[in-house]
Amino acid sequence: MAEEARRLLRLHLDAGEEDDDGTVLVDVPYPDAVVVTALLDVAAECFGERGDSVEETRQAALETLLQLAGFDAESQLNAEVRGHDDRRT
Repeated sequence: MAEEARRLLRLHLDAGEEDDDGTVLVDVPYPDAVVVTALLDVAAECFGERGDSVEETRQAALETLLQLAGFDAESQLNAEVRGHDDRRT
C-alpha cells in the first residue's frame, strides 16, 4: 500500500507545490484519485486511524503511509531502477 501511494503521489507531484508551512499539495486526478482514496481508507482501517471526519482519518492514514514509504533519500523505495518509469502508459 505504501509503495502504491508513493508511486501515485510522485506521478502527480509538480515542483513548487509546497506551501509556506511545508505542506505539499498534490492534485491527483481521476482515476488515480479513486485508487488513492481506496488506499487511504484501507490503510486507515489497518492502522486503526481515527479522526473527526473522513478527511481527517484519511490524512492520518496518509501521514502513516508516507512514513512507511520513506520519502527520505535513504529509503529503499526511492532507489532508482534503471530503465523503470513510474508513469503509466
